[in-house]
Amino acid sequence: MTAPGGKAGWPASWLRHLATQRKLSARTVDAYGRDVAELAALSGDQEWTAISHADIRRFTARLHAGGQEPRSIARKLSAWRGFFDWLAEQTALAANPVEGVRAPKRAKLLPKALSVDDAVQLVSTPARPASAPVPAELCNSAMFELLYSSGLRVSELCGLDLQFRKAEGHAAASAGWLERDNAEVVVTGKGNKMRRVPVGKAALAAIDAWLHVRPVPADGSAALFVSERGSRMSPRVVQMRLKRHALATGAPMHVHPHMLRHSFASHVLQSSGDLRAVQEMLGHASITSTQVYTALDFQHLAEVYDKTHPRAKTDKGTS
Repeated sequence: MTAPGGKAGWPASWLRHLATQRKLSARTVDAYGRDVAELAALSGDQEWTAISHADIRRFTARLHAGGQEPRSIARKLSAWRGFFDWLAEQTALAANPVEGVRAPKRAKLLPKALSVDDAVQLVSTPARPASAPVPAELCNSAMFELLYSSGLRVSELCGLDLQFRKAEGHAAASAGWLERDNAEVVVTGKGNKMRRVPVGKAALAAIDAWLHVRPVPADGSAALFVSERGSRMSPRVVQMRLKRHALATGAPMHVHPHMLRHSFASHVLQSSGDLRAVQEMLGHASITSTQVYTALDFQHLAEVYDKTHPRAKTDKGTS
């Protein structure tokens, strides 16, 4: 089968196929058209059937070197793959040259963490300082302090009981609980791995204040954090309450519960330098997951080094 119009005829025929046979939207067809037009520009005078796997890899590298994002390149590769699949049905194309070619890996984004001052201000500032705290505000204060104090996942926070409860009847044993006398919480993390995490004095004080007004759980459980109606707190409610609190207290960025976990890890690592201890407190199975926090504030660590190491700097004029 020969497409009219030379090399440009094949893409035009494919786009008509997408519009009329596959009934794709005009916007989608236009996007595919732009992607294949870019491939045509990259391949120059090469015939479609002469483009090889090595050529596609070379074109992909050129796109990446030109500053295109991996996600954009992945989309183009998908379009090209579809075009060559169709072309193989129209010609004697031996194999799809795009098969096996992957877009460059996306750079792993560092987790966002608050500064020490911003984190402390966020969890210690009441939403309504001029009025007497209401139960919901005391609950919020206890939850936010505990998230930052112990680096808990929001699901671990919501699963906490006031004390350990054995399985009874249809009720399961506690997945996590507070040990007030030991200043610890016991939580069940990913992979059903249990761990103990210290709780700071500020968080314990906030929890004590909350317990004085905490409603009795409506379901008969020992849930530590409950709503005004007595139902166990859900992760979604915690997220919404923290977002509102951050806005009310003037936080410098959008704040979510996992950001307090990131802030906990970053700040403890900055102060202690003990990567293994942070790994244990976070409940990471691999230390590789914890190492990302070493890059969060390298400048801070460099400043500490400059100030404390006796050989970090030399006096001017010495050799």
